[in-house]
Amino acid sequence: MAVDPLLTVAIDVTSLLGARTGVGVMTHELVTGLAARPDVAVRGFAVTWRGRGGLAAELPPGVTMATRPMAARPLREAWARGDRPPIETWTGPVDVVHGPNFVVPPARSAARVVTVHDLTAWRFPELVDRYTRDYPALVARAVAGGAWVHAPSRFVADEAAEVLGVDPARVVAVANGAPDLGPDEPGRDAAAGRARAGVERYVLAVGTVEPRKDHPSLVAAFDRVAERDPELQLVIAGVDGWGKDALDGAVAAARHADRIHRLGWVSTDERVALLRGAWVVAYPSVYEGFGLVPLEAMAAGVPVVTTRTGAIPEVVGEAAEMVDPGDVDALADALERVASDDARRDELIAAGHRRRARFRWSATVDDLVALYRRARVTSGVRPQM
Repeated sequence: MAVDPLLTVAIDVTSLLGARTGVGVMTHELVTGLAARPDVAVRGFAVTWRGRGGLAAELPPGVTMATRPMAARPLREAWARGDRPPIETWTGPVDVVHGPNFVVPPARSAARVVTVHDLTAWRFPELVDRYTRDYPALVARAVAGGAWVHAPSRFVADEAAEVLGVDPARVVAVANGAPDLGPDEPGRDAAAGRARAGVERYVLAVGTVEPRKDHPSLVAAFDRVAERDPELQLVIAGVDGWGKDALDGAVAAARHADRIHRLGWVSTDERVALLRGAWVVAYPSVYEGFGLVPLEAMAAGVPVVTTRTGAIPEVVGEAAEMVDPGDVDALADALERVASDDARRDELIAAGHRRRARFRWSATVDDLVALYRRARVTSGVRPQM
């Protein structure tokens, strides 16, 4: 049986630093899966001057890190203008370089793959920060230079091909995997989650506070449900992003503000416990390119209320209650239905277990390695725009 030749892949692991976001989860799972394969050699690099020393603890055995410092701001400015310096300056010769967070460096000879998680910066620039508004220009330059595009969903792949004006054959959909929350002794994590929340029966929203997640609509919807359900609480866990002011205003205006609890940053273990202890997980996003939180909730055995937008229907299927984004009345109705109807809760929990089993990180890694090999074979071939 023929053995595939060794493929040397350089991956940007900057997202493993700091609070772990969805991109950080995807990068960690990808690097871990690649490092376990005999046909792939992994070289990591981090586009940061400070904090890079903390990466060693985040990386699995077998990953070789580039040790020469990389200063983020001057490199981003240089890469926005031209194709220097190439990534091989830090990694040495590699077959493929993968930018898993919208930015892939120029390369001397390596094939390039850039992950476009969603088109928020293109479609809703008012919902992103100044840093993220650079993504369209950086992705356009990479694609024009021959980079392949990885999308986490069919929805994003189709949207990216249209918006970027690139041959759809060079935009490849490879879904993320569902999280493995680890073993759970019956009730242990759930009890720990309720203790961390400080309440017994709660709707949980988890993730960075940013406009795209539409926390204000969730607060307004919860406020209506709270009128009729005196025990239900709302718990919001996640670092404050630039959507903090809008959330502050929504909570201040809520009649039941005393039943809204903001935890800020939580550790990975606390996040898992909060998920397992939740009564309902709410994810009322305006737009998503994938939707990892609903899969986390399904893995935790908790019903999900989310929005019918972007790639979310593709991910959750029939295993969640869905409403249109921004529809506070519909969101309130869905929250109340799932919180109070035991039969519907059981139905969603069972459907969630079946649904999340379809998303495996091992399959994600296999499909991305196939993309890397395809990109390597066609390296140097300019795309048809």
